Amino acid sequence: MAIDLPLIWAAIVGLAVAMYVILDGFDLGIGLLLGFTDQAAERDQMVNAIVPFWDGNETWLVLGGGALWVAFPRAYAVIMPAFYVPVIAMLLALVFRGVAFEFRNLAGASKSFWDYALIGGSVVAALCQGAILGGLIQGVKMADGVYAGGAFDWATPFTALCAFGVLSGYALLGAAWLVLKTEGAIAARARRQAKNLLLIVLAFMAIVSLWTPLAFERIAERWFAMPNILFLWPVPFATALAAFIGWRALDRGSELTPFLAAIALFLLGYLGLVISVFPYLVPRELTIWQAASPPATQVFMLVGTLALLPIILGYVVFVYWIFRGKVRADDSYH
Repeated sequence: MAIDLPLIWAAIVGLAVAMYVILDGFDLGIGLLLGFTDQAAERDQMVNAIVPFWDGNETWLVLGGGALWVAFPRAYAVIMPAFYVPVIAMLLALVFRGVAFEFRNLAGASKSFWDYALIGGSVVAALCQGAILGGLIQGVKMADGVYAGGAFDWATPFTALCAFGVLSGYALLGAAWLVLKTEGAIAARARRQAKNLLLIVLAFMAIVSLWTPLAFERIAERWFAMPNILFLWPVPFATALAAFIGWRALDRGSELTPFLAAIALFLLGYLGLVISVFPYLVPRELTIWQAASPPATQVFMLVGTLALLPIILGYVVFVYWIFRGKVRADDSYH
């Protein structure tokens, strides 16, 4: 039986994207939530809840982008020019955010400036990621195998909806992380914020779920044609169940379950996206097989990637285990 290399690489890219969205999502969300307190001690404690993790979390973005470039160069050559503006804005925001992490700890009177830099970088990065997601769902223009649209074709009401949906989702992950990792006033406020954000995220998910089949016939056919609908209905049911579990856990004072429920919502939304577009990397233009690099290239890079993946996963497990437990006001990781 022949090994389907494009499918393996699609799984690697999919894993990298999922890991990035979940892991970097919560620290981007906490960056946003910093704007809801003006207490320097609370901001320090919130930042300390993500300091040991944020740079390692972004490893998955590098892996996903590198894997797309190596394994699916035709898709990479279309996606990058189509989303050049939001991609560059996202990367600059992440760089500025990383600088803010380091400088705020050394700053004196200018510490509040770096706090706002951290907030701004987190918000811009999250909005750009949502805009790229929305742009991919709605599709891009191609002619003769290359991108044929303009620099701002991605900027539509639908991508704006997706951008703010991703921003609210990251904020939900961040609030749930604070419920898990902090205590006292910060945890209590995060619990209230998480309940409000859960409702907002569900509203965005409902609007997108209605908008996409109405606006894009290919998605309506995928979800509602027979016999697909018989197999796919558990996805929205599981989404509603995850939201219900998360809400009840927040009401009952649980600390871990709200974060797990928020992760489940993201994974189910991600699954819905995969169902809607598979096997396309560029919807209705390039499938994973059409976009794939030569088999020799894929095999060569796969050897190194399969060797590195366990190391990366092991590092993630190790760091999260070492820095388990609550972050208190007098803790510092600098």
